[in-house]
Amino acid sequence: MLNKEKRAEALAILKETYPDAKPALHFSSPFELLVATMLSAQCTDKQVNKCTDVLFPLYNTAEAFAALDFDTLEPYIKSCGFYRMKGLHILETSRILMRRYGGEVPKTREELTALPGVGRKTANVVLSNAFGVPAIAVDTHVFRVSNRIGLTEAKDVEHTEQQLMQNIPEQDWGAAHHWLIYHGRQVCAAQRPKCEICPLKEICAYAIHR
Repeated sequence: MLNKEKRAEALAILKETYPDAKPALHFSSPFELLVATMLSAQCTDKQVNKCTDVLFPLYNTAEAFAALDFDTLEPYIKSCGFYRMKGLHILETSRILMRRYGGEVPKTREELTALPGVGRKTANVVLSNAFGVPAIAVDTHVFRVSNRIGLTEAKDVEHTEQQLMQNIPEQDWGAAHHWLIYHGRQVCAAQRPKCEICPLKEICAYAIHR
């Protein structure tokens, strides 16, 4: 794992390289972000956006979703993969939001992860991007890139998140999540990372030892 000084240098480089990094999912409310993030499990953000760009102009509140049946929702989300379970979870979550929260998305991790189909990653995405709560969501890009660089040294998502929270200043947690995702998509690919053009190649543990 990189030492404290090298970690700070790596984060500064990522910040400079991706100053405009932001969520790739399209949303205009916490509820839309919750639905989009639930759909994004094992599916690309690009594909989710294709679905929600059609879906959200028609249905975009917990009240509207709670009134739907699965057969009505199915055509809009069928291309997202694992759509049946996702759809059922989204509908049940919407009904719970109506019963318990007046149709609003709760603002705590505990309440979010108690909803059907909402894991810690989804909860962290919503907390960070919808409510500005410091959180780091660890997806496949964040897991891969942070461990390759040496920001973390973990074998699973949970420990990766814990180490990122320890090694990144809290005020940068949300932004760092996006920096790592952008870097994973544009440079540090899973199969063929572009180490030769990587701005981190002089300090990245993976690039140095590959």
